[in-house]
Amino acid sequence: MSKLGPENGTLTVRTGKGGAAAKAGHNLVIEVQRWQGSLTPEAVELTADARSMRVVSGNGGISPLGDDEKAGISQTIDEEVLKGGNIAYRSSAVTARSDGGYDVDGELDLLGVRAPLSFALSLDGDRLTGSASVKQTAWRMKPYSALFGTLKVADVVEVSIDATLPKEQ
Repeated sequence: MSKLGPENGTLTVRTGKGGAAAKAGHNLVIEVQRWQGSLTPEAVELTADARSMRVVSGNGGISPLGDDEKAGISQTIDEEVLKGGNIAYRSSAVTARSDGGYDVDGELDLLGVRAPLSFALSLDGDRLTGSASVKQTAWRMKPYSALFGTLKVADVVEVSIDATLPKEQ
């Protein structure tokens, strides 16, 4: 079994933007700082601390994101969007592909709402990468909006993992 976490990988969320004032907003890259996962040929599991999500960058917008703005957005994610809730993924099926990667089917529990989520994992030597598109409204989340609803976070966010598998001991 391979154990994964911040010590050997990154778990990121990438957002888009929409609405009449979209030009004023930023596409964000958010890093999950506290998470853990396990990977075997039969199962994939991951848990993440929603309170540990930190904005690391944002592109677009009228002006660059400063540290104060990043901290404010991170606080809003914690308090208003995810409300400090739990995030957990558990696979129900893992299928090996001929290229050495895996197709993973399972269930994402986001703030107490469970829904199916499938994604592909790729292996290149000891490097594991993968991503999944998560539609917030499928988990009864209302995408964040500002400026009286004229600036909105896109409903679909991209969650990615990039990790180095630990050496077998």
